[in-house]
Parts: sequence; structure tokens; C-alpha cells
Amino acid sequence: MAQAKSKDQKTKKSGQLPIKLRVGGKTDVRTQFAALCYRCEGEKLKICMVTSRRSGRWILPKGWPMHKQTPAEAAAQEAWEEAGVTGKAIDRCLGVYSYVKPLSENPAPVVVMIYPVSVDQIHDKWPEQKERKRKWVSPKKAAKKLQEPELRRIVSTFDPALLSR
Repeated sequence: MAQAKSKDQKTKKSGQLPIKLRVGGKTDVRTQFAALCYRCEGEKLKICMVTSRRSGRWILPKGWPMHKQTPAEAAAQEAWEEAGVTGKAIDRCLGVYSYVKPLSENPAPVVVMIYPVSVDQIHDKWPEQKERKRKWVSPKKAAKKLQEPELRRIVSTFDPALLSR
């Protein structure tokens, strides 16, 4: 009974349950979690962007679900690995966008859920540092660098003050 109570308390605290991974088919729609990493420099909101490994275009850190992690926790893990930033992941999906990922011979449709990460530390060294560039820009500039229209809208209208509502 004590274990069940602690699990319920964890659910109420985070609002999300950890994911249990299963094997999907080759043509199934896949899900990724992206981190909209932000910080304020005085009055100015800045968004962290990284380059993709394959094409070098500017993106938000994102990755596949991780066993026993909530979507927000997985997004925060990707923020650390790809951008070298850490902070508070917020369990509130800001929106969703889609794209087609070129996976070997079979391109896969991917739906990406975006979670905010309030950055409190920017690291000088991180796991994918040699594979990516990192840049801090305004939401307006970030939106212009992104390819996906749905993601552009989410980033350009992001307001961290609305997260406390």
C-alpha cells in the first residue's frame, strides 16, 4: 500500500507518468519530445537552438521517448545531450508538429511534442558538443530559422509568463 501511495503522489506532483516503451512497426507514426529551452537576459527572452547532425539546419533539441521517463524529462535529457543546457522541465506540452524523418530506406512520419525547459545552467562541455552548434536567439529569430510551420508558430508566440496559469 505504501508503494501505491508514493506512486500516486508522484503522479500528482509531475502530472505525467513515465513511458513504457514497446516495439513499433516500421510504418507506424513515431513520437519525439522536443525541448523549448529558454532563459531571460534582463527583459529579453532567449531561445536555445542547435544544429542538426545530418544537415546542419537549426532545430530545437529533440529525441525519442526514454523508458521510465516522462515526456518532459526526456525533453530535458535531450536539451542536456544536444545543447549542453540544464534546468527545470515543465510538464506542459506547448504544442505539436510533424515531419518525415529519413530512417535508412523507410522514411518515418514523426509527431513531436514540445515541452518548455527553463534553463538555469549553460555548460561549457556536453555530450554532443563536437557534433552541433548552439545559439541563443529571440523567439522571432528562432522562428525564422525553423522549417516546420507549426513549430514556427509555437516558438514565435511562446510566453513563459503563461506557464504559471
